Amino acid sequence: MGASKTTAFTQADVTVAKYAKALAHPARIAIFRLLLERRSCICGDIVEELPLSQSTVSQHLKELKAAGLIKGDIEGKKVCYCIDAQEWKQAQQALAVLFAGDEPCHTSCC
Repeated sequence: MGASKTTAFTQADVTVAKYAKALAHPARIAIFRLLLERRSCICGDIVEELPLSQSTVSQHLKELKAAGLIKGDIEGKKVCYCIDAQEWKQAQQALAVLFAGDEPCHTSCC
């Protein structure tokens, strides 16, 4: 969604969409779970855990990092990735607000 299109929506909706987009691929969910379990991880370790190439893992890491959900620190020739705890807390709160809404209609209207 282009920047000009986001102005028509609330900041809360734009924020939820940012996190949802970052988590909208099973590989990113797997990477995120791995980082949550290990508390930190070197990119090579992630590649060993997933049935994906190094370049594909790097692309998914880039998406998670762009959303602010993870951080990466250079350690020699490797990049060590970890969850950005503050951003993850914000994501949890933003998504909780969305999922805490009223129950959907239980009639057979659809």
